[in-house]
Amino acid sequence: METTSVNQQDRAAILTWRRKRRAELLALRIDLSLAAHREKSSAALARLVSEFAAIRTGQVGIYWPFQREISLFPLANRILAEGGSVALPVVVEKNRPVQFRVWRPGDPLSNGIYDILGPRDGPIVKPDTLIVALVGFDGAGHRLGYGGGYFDRTLAATTPRPLTIGIGFEFMRLQTIQPLPHDIPMDVIVTEAGVFPRPA
Repeated sequence: METTSVNQQDRAAILTWRRKRRAELLALRIDLSLAAHREKSSAALARLVSEFAAIRTGQVGIYWPFQREISLFPLANRILAEGGSVALPVVVEKNRPVQFRVWRPGDPLSNGIYDILGPRDGPIVKPDTLIVALVGFDGAGHRLGYGGGYFDRTLAATTPRPLTIGIGFEFMRLQTIQPLPHDIPMDVIVTEAGVFPRPA
C-alpha cells in the first residue's frame, strides 16, 4: 500500500484491520505453551547474540517484557558483563516520544503506561541500538505494535537514528501490516527462524 497519502476512510479501515490482527497475534503468543515459548525465545536470542555481537559493548535500549514478549534480560546481563550499558524506555508524556533511562538490575522501578515497568530515576541517554518487541511484522521491516505510536514518534525525533532491531516469533509474520505514513520500518527483524534485514 502507498504510504505517502491515505484518506481518512482508508486510514480508519487500516486501523480496524490492525486492531483485529493485533488481538489475534497477542492471543497466539499468550497461548504458547511454556516449552514452546522458551524454545522459540532461546532460538531468537541466540540469533540476535550471534549476529550482533558488536552491540554488547555499546548503549542498547531494550524493553521490559510485557504480555509474554521475549525477555531480553539474559542479553542485558551479558551486555553489562561485557562493558556495555542498557537503557529502558519511559513514557513521560502521553503521545510524545519516550525517554530512555540507564538501567541495571536492582535499580528502582515505577509503573508507566500500560503498567509497564521502567526506571524511576537514572540518566537519560540516546541508545546506539534499540531492540524492539514485535506484535506483528512484514517482509518490508514494518512493525505492528500495540497501537500507541510511541516507538515511531521516538524514532522520528531521534538524530542520528539508532540501529533498530525488531524481535519476535515467526508466527507474527504478516504479508503486510498495511503501513501508514508515520510507520518507520525496522533495520532488521529477528525471529527463531532467522535474521531478516530490511530490503534495500
